[in-house]
Amino acid sequence: MLEFRDIELNDKPLADKHLRYSDYMGCEYSFGNNYTWKDIYNLKVCDTKDFYLLENIYGFIFPAGEIDIKYLIEELKKYTYKKNKPLCFSSMNREKMELLVSLYGDSVMIESNRDLYDYIYTFEALSTLSGKKLHSKRNHLNRFRENNWSYEPVGSKNIDECVAMSQKWCEINKCGKDSDKAAEICAVNLGLKHYFDLGFKGGLLRVDGEVQAFTFGEHLNSSAFVVHAEKAFTEFQGTYPAINYEFVNHECSGYKYINREEDMGEPNLRKAKLSYKPEIFVEKYKVTFK
Repeated sequence: MLEFRDIELNDKPLADKHLRYSDYMGCEYSFGNNYTWKDIYNLKVCDTKDFYLLENIYGFIFPAGEIDIKYLIEELKKYTYKKNKPLCFSSMNREKMELLVSLYGDSVMIESNRDLYDYIYTFEALSTLSGKKLHSKRNHLNRFRENNWSYEPVGSKNIDECVAMSQKWCEINKCGKDSDKAAEICAVNLGLKHYFDLGFKGGLLRVDGEVQAFTFGEHLNSSAFVVHAEKAFTEFQGTYPAINYEFVNHECSGYKYINREEDMGEPNLRKAKLSYKPEIFVEKYKVTFK
């Protein structure tokens, strides 16, 4: 019988092993993402060493690792039957969705969720901003560079300044009155709290010595880095494009792709992510067993 429990930091080595094996592109297949959002989505991990399987408020995230999928589906059906719920996978990629359709046919119901599609960009595009399509980004970057600015990686000497900036950003953006922003900033703060335990890489920008932006993420798969958080003040024009550009150039060389996660259906965020002209979308599907 499958059993689930709270995710702990010491789950990371085994989780990383299974995640490397499956080599998925979706942002939910990174331990740092799972750990920092665990409280918001009530994430639980299956208590087994055989694969990496998570349960959340919507259902399950398709497992990573070497698995007997038919056996696991039967075990999950038993588990959900006892809870009087249908077996449902959330945020499933197209390949695994099609696998379940091929195995179970009309026994599964498929729903696409555009709000959860991940935005994938090439390292080359984000590190050069070349071409007509990204001309406006270069203009914003140039405006920012008119300031007395500097970039540095996030480390033990400056991470407390990122925490302080996160708190100030939350106050300015009235997180207390916006549940989505409050949830996001909780995940960001948990990421900063366990930044070194989770193996994150980050960067920050200063203007006149004061931190104006920070970002962090982690290794995702054999070809991609995933950016989990990016926060900036908007006093200076081009701060967001600048932190994006500088971080990619300083910390993401060696990766072909950069995953900047989903937009959650937020109009302004969608507009911003589309403006960088993504190379690929990681499609996400909800698969429910009837």
